[in-house]
Amino acid sequence: MFSFLKKINKKIHLENNDFLIYLKPILGYKPKNIFYYRKAFTHSSYKKVIDGKTYNYERLEFLGDAIIDTVVSAFLYKIAPSENEGYLTKMRAKIVSRANLNKLGKDLKLADFVNSTVKKSKFGDNIYGNIYEALVGAVFLDKGYKICEDFVNNTLITPYIDIEKLEGKITSYKSVIIEWCQKIKSDIVFNEVKDLSKEKVQHFTVQLKINNKIISKGRATSKKRAEEIAAKRAYYTFQSKIEKANQKSN
Repeated sequence: MFSFLKKINKKIHLENNDFLIYLKPILGYKPKNIFYYRKAFTHSSYKKVIDGKTYNYERLEFLGDAIIDTVVSAFLYKIAPSENEGYLTKMRAKIVSRANLNKLGKDLKLADFVNSTVKKSKFGDNIYGNIYEALVGAVFLDKGYKICEDFVNNTLITPYIDIEKLEGKITSYKSVIIEWCQKIKSDIVFNEVKDLSKEKVQHFTVQLKINNKIISKGRATSKKRAEEIAAKRAYYTFQSKIEKANQKSN
């Protein structure tokens, strides 16, 4: 019995060593409480329960998301002293966009140490951004706000943020196309249609109609994403007209 426990403990120790070797260059320090970081890399499919509580990254993801918003807000407040609330809100949305966080998570190879019953090849892109947010939450709980702020600055803001480029970046094609239709007094509708695919993963198909005419379609694993894809396709169909309408209103 004791030899069995020794083998288990040795395996856990070796796994933790590998995990620490992986984490240290990303964090820039040795974690004080590895429990938080292990939790940050545990997918909900793992079905682990400790003291009656589910053990996965979702609560840490919630915490990290709020902290990232705070750090980015403070950064924008400092570097754009003359800009109004609307500008700051739009820029923050661009910085913390799912696409940005997913790219960051991929570059850091955050899926490599995820505990999951789902094959890594089956992970969607969002797993990378989710783990990054959870990792930020773990850093906060382990080291406090100041070190967590430095971590977000060093991993997200400094290497990934170019304010001039972001100022011209569209974060929601759906918002743009709806706003344009309102300007030209046209009816716009996003209709979900039955997806006939037999794939194991559920997909949603959405049609975008303007004045009852089908303009584009989008298909994705979430309805929101399918709508955004359809809106993006519609945007490029009418890009010149949309840009002219925006120039007139500016």
